[in-house]
Amino acid sequence: MADSPTMGQCDCGAISGPLGVCVDYYHGILAEEQADPQMYRWHAPVVCAYLLQHPSRAHEKYLDGQFRQLQLYMDKGLDALLRVAAHQVARNRRGARPSSDMAPLAAYAPLPPGGSPKHFRATFCGLPFREGSFVSDGHLAYGHRIETIVEATVESWRSVQD
Repeated sequence: MADSPTMGQCDCGAISGPLGVCVDYYHGILAEEQADPQMYRWHAPVVCAYLLQHPSRAHEKYLDGQFRQLQLYMDKGLDALLRVAAHQVARNRRGARPSSDMAPLAAYAPLPPGGSPKHFRATFCGLPFREGSFVSDGHLAYGHRIETIVEATVESWRSVQD
């Protein structure tokens, strides 16, 4: 099922929240983080988790790397993920053929085969949006909510191989 506010349910299995389905939340987050550098720190886990929960909106060839990035985030935290992302950007700027350097992610499990999960215990539709913001109760609280979505995403993907 596609992300469609008229259908009431998202393709990740979530029921629409007050803003609509996950894509509405995702676009809201992307817009808000552009004006908030502190919120933008969670951009990479937001993008990876959203695309892994909605693989029909992703490029299949990147899903494995995104899955590994979320595992890195869970294992070593946001700063480690940001260092790997900065390394990749710098590498591509130096004239290397644009590609992913998978060496920093080699220790993490590949994306399980067998199709995508149909349910996640935490989704973007569940994020609170108060006073016109996803961070109205602070950046740390927002970061914890993104971490919960990341954990739920990895957990559900790992379950498809069981």
